[in-house]
Amino acid sequence: MKYKVVITDYEFSTLAPEEKVLELADVAFIKAQCTTEDEVIEACRDADGILNQYAPITRKVIENLENCKVISRYGVGVNTIDLEAATEKGIIVANVTDYCMDEVSDHAFSLLLACARKVPQLNKAVKAKNWDYKIAVPIFRLRGRTLGLVGFGKIPQTLARKAQAFGLKVIAADPFVSNEIAEKYETEIVELEELCRRSDFISVHAPLVENTRGMISEKEFKLMKKEAFIINTARGPVIDEKALIAALQNEEIAGAGLDVVETEPISTENPLLELEQVIINPHVSWYSEESQDELKRKTAQNVADVLSGSFPQYLVNEKVKEKETVFIK
Repeated sequence: MKYKVVITDYEFSTLAPEEKVLELADVAFIKAQCTTEDEVIEACRDADGILNQYAPITRKVIENLENCKVISRYGVGVNTIDLEAATEKGIIVANVTDYCMDEVSDHAFSLLLACARKVPQLNKAVKAKNWDYKIAVPIFRLRGRTLGLVGFGKIPQTLARKAQAFGLKVIAADPFVSNEIAEKYETEIVELEELCRRSDFISVHAPLVENTRGMISEKEFKLMKKEAFIINTARGPVIDEKALIAALQNEEIAGAGLDVVETEPISTENPLLELEQVIINPHVSWYSEESQDELKRKTAQNVADVLSGSFPQYLVNEKVKEKETVFIK
């Protein structure tokens, strides 16, 4: 076999979809379960391609990769990979941006509905033999209220259509979105501060990069309505968790629906677990049987494409094309 491909870590019950793709590319597929930089270096030092889930692909790791041509990450976010270091070394970085648009947008809207209609609190009360709708007061009508989207890529664009079907007005904060795209989705583009002031529901979809880490913090929470709910199906650290906890404890906002938190799995000591107005899920919004299979196939296909001499469909670091050391000429 001509090339070696290593998966740094995985939590899937099967790797059959990846094996099928990589078998056609005639590569040796090595499975590892790395959690540290040194473990990744040991497993991947002579790898030609890498599949990555959560293990750290830091500058130190990348500097110790002798043959690597491509790193493909399971999912949309690439915060496990030092993009700058990879690009400098001519290593192609790829992700999968479209495997779970419906799943994540459905889940975000499910959390929004559960918060708005206070479904968890009512369910808990009835099971405790308390049949009384008044424990959920106040509940407000959805139609005519405003959903603010932080980030306006493919997933929030999909969510916008679903929310509009329920009569919600949609606004978004995203400096990279054109007026043409905004008009197509009947969405008004505003600054983040205005979004915080106007929104009844805020759904976070920004990627985790240096300038989005903690972008929703004390200042933003103080701008929000007391009746507002915040939903996060993106990455936990985009929200300053200490500021979120304080805003909830001080009743500056009405509640939160979180599929992601700052540190995962969540600590059993985290105050969020004690707050009734908070719904927390275990980073599951991406998942359906169909989306998982699609993710696995496409992540492997990125590697197969590069080792076959083509740039992958889901190229992240476009600047790598300028590097003389890049594998593809």
